[in-house]
Amino acid sequence: MSATLVVAASAASVFAVLADPAAHRAIDGTGWVREAVDPAPLTEAGQIFRMAMYHPGHPDGDYRTVNKVQVCDPPRALAWLTGRELDDGRFEFGGWLWRYDLVPLGPAGTEVTLTYDWSAVPRFVRERGIRFPPFGPDHLTDSLHHLARLATGHPGTPS
Repeated sequence: MSATLVVAASAASVFAVLADPAAHRAIDGTGWVREAVDPAPLTEAGQIFRMAMYHPGHPDGDYRTVNKVQVCDPPRALAWLTGRELDDGRFEFGGWLWRYDLVPLGPAGTEVTLTYDWSAVPRFVRERGIRFPPFGPDHLTDSLHHLARLATGHPGTPS
C-alpha cells in the first residue's frame, strides 16, 4: 500500500524530519506511536531504534517496537523493518516495512511516496488475529500531510 504527496519543502528538509524518531509520533497521527525510546537521528542502514507504542488491541496496551533501518540514502530514501525485542535481547521482525522515497522537484518541492509493505508477514503472525494492513489507505495519505506540516513548519502539526 502506498501514497504520494508533493511537499512544499526541500528533500533535505523532509528527510531531516523523517530521520528524527522524535517526530514519528506527529507523522503517524494514529495515537499508537507514543515516543522515541532511542531519539538519535537515523543515519545508516542497520541502525536500531525503539519506539514506545500504545494500541487498545495489543495484549499489554503499552508496548515497544524495535525498528531496523534497511535503507538510509539521504535525502532520497529511508526505510525500516518493525518488530520486537525478545526477552533474551534478540530482535524478531514481523515482516512489515515502512519506506519513504523522496524525489526533489527543485529547491522547495519534494514528491514523497510512503509505502507500507506487509508482504513478508509470515502466516503464523497473520493467524494470531492481527489484521494486515491494520489501517486503511487514508492513513498513509494523512501521515504524508502530517509530514508536510512538520517539514514546512506550518502550525497545526498533530501531536
